[in-house]
Amino acid sequence: MEEIKEIAAISDPGEIGRKNHNRADRFVILVANIAAWLFPILMLAICAQVVLRGIGMNQAWLDDLQWWLYGAAVLVGVGYAVTTNSHVRVDILYDHFPQDKKSRIDIFALGWLFLPFIILCWDVTLGYAIQSIGADEGSSSPNGLHNLWILKSFVNISFIFVGIACWAAIYRSLRTQGRSALWQQMLAALPATFFLINLTIYYCLWVIIWLTSPAGTRGRQIGRHAVFDEVEIGVYEFTYTVVAALILTPIIILTLRALDQRRQTLR
Repeated sequence: MEEIKEIAAISDPGEIGRKNHNRADRFVILVANIAAWLFPILMLAICAQVVLRGIGMNQAWLDDLQWWLYGAAVLVGVGYAVTTNSHVRVDILYDHFPQDKKSRIDIFALGWLFLPFIILCWDVTLGYAIQSIGADEGSSSPNGLHNLWILKSFVNISFIFVGIACWAAIYRSLRTQGRSALWQQMLAALPATFFLINLTIYYCLWVIIWLTSPAGTRGRQIGRHAVFDEVEIGVYEFTYTVVAALILTPIIILTLRALDQRRQTLR
């Protein structure tokens, strides 16, 4: 039985460290295993297009389908790689570090470097997805795959999927160090926490202004509202939402820490 488990672990990285996986980890692996079936479908689409093009029956929609399948599979694969730690590493020293040091490196790399980038990608691609849906965007080719908004929306959603994988991996690494409280997770991923709070403030204000504005008010007009103006602090300029996030982030973390300590005291 142990040999079977070892073989399964080698062939499926999702089985490595399964006993330490949380629900979010298993969710990421389940979705990724389903998405993996897109690759054989992609192979069939490529082979079919090669044959059809060779006999003079080129199909533009097959070209588009290849990009759709490849993009979807790769984006889901990023989350899988984060969860299973199967991404390519350039750190030749990492494998020789003790587990505690590996965990600290993973927390810093995910919470301070990668997850903030993923959050920014989600924010940037949200506008593209909304515009594509509004325009009912299709293929540039008359015979191509239309409803391109589906793919652009998926790209935006996929960054949420990768974000879940990152946060779950951070939580798992913290547990190995005996730290798993919410405030500890937020502190471990401080830049990502700040970005999330900033975006929450921004989009809450945006929705409130949109709901209270006259009919026909466009997104650009909402973006020029006074609440999104900038304030000068020394030689730097910050938007009001960023200033609010800078103030709220430590307040929220400290409040959660106090509540956690009180809960432990009551026990």
